[in-house]
Amino acid sequence: MITFENISKEFPDGTKAVHQFTTTVQKGEMFVLIGPSGCGKTTTLKMINRLIAPTNGTIYIEGDDINNWNKQALRWNIGYVLQQIALFPTMTIAENISVVPDMLNWSKKEISERVDELLHMVDLDPATYRSRKPVELSGGQQQRVGVLRALAADPNILIMDEPFSALDPLTREQLQRDVKELQSRIQKTIVFVTHDMDEALALGDRICMMNEGKIVQIGTPAEITRNPVNQFVKDFIGNRTNEWESPVKEIMDPYSDYIVNIDNLSQLSLQNEPIYVIDNDSYFLGRKQGHEVMEHNITLSPDMSLNHSIHYFDEIDVDVLPVVENNTLVGTMSYKNIVSYMKSTTLDTRRKGEI
Repeated sequence: MITFENISKEFPDGTKAVHQFTTTVQKGEMFVLIGPSGCGKTTTLKMINRLIAPTNGTIYIEGDDINNWNKQALRWNIGYVLQQIALFPTMTIAENISVVPDMLNWSKKEISERVDELLHMVDLDPATYRSRKPVELSGGQQQRVGVLRALAADPNILIMDEPFSALDPLTREQLQRDVKELQSRIQKTIVFVTHDMDEALALGDRICMMNEGKIVQIGTPAEITRNPVNQFVKDFIGNRTNEWESPVKEIMDPYSDYIVNIDNLSQLSLQNEPIYVIDNDSYFLGRKQGHEVMEHNITLSPDMSLNHSIHYFDEIDVDVLPVVENNTLVGTMSYKNIVSYMKSTTLDTRRKGEI
């Protein structure tokens, strides 16, 4: 969706803000830029909508060089949310949200329907809020309206520059949840700048760690926290091990009593449940049902996160699931395995804290 190709930016005073920045932001993902102050993350963000021009390199949106776009048309297609919300104080909330659609000559009916639709999205009742002025709203409500204004004309891309950093911790956490939930529904391509690692981990599908204008590491929250590439990333992340992001292969039982070779199936009691059946090559054949082996489609993969895997237990009547890789049954995972793992990791964390 957004491709950065060897992007560099050097300002007239000699400051090298960004150097050889190359990556692609996938369509529909929340891509978070994070790093210390002055690392180039905001400069990188502003080059997407041509508020800042790169010294070298090219940025593409859907394969098209952004320099080929009319600048105004480009910005209408990219919603922009700032830390300083800058709602127009003399305008109502409805008028603030309507700014870009009005410029695009939407009809009054279309604009009114869009305003109501967006307000409903963030649980602001249109009957209550559309006629209010910004001063009548809390900081969190004003920031929600800032997000809605950026979304009003239904842009494909949203860029957000530390939009919640001026808010109190409780409001900020609530807005993070709101944006995460909103993104699950609207599936926009979002580039989000923050200096807060907790915020990056909470929001990002992928996180781009930057330092001195360069990319240091790009990965999912789990990849970044579990496999930092160097000491800079380790220090920036701090002690943020998240057991719920652990892969199933670290929790499963590879020598499970719930796994039986098909040649030994007749020796089992009919009451044994569940039993997952393999052949002599450990090929997964299915689940034992009475005297039969039935196809079993609910399986876990070794690299699946614990947080992801637990939802599969809701789909089945047992508390043990098979772990399958390339059609081979490599183990099982149960609630008991999960509890044991959580207890052991909590104990390890306590011991480290005592050292």
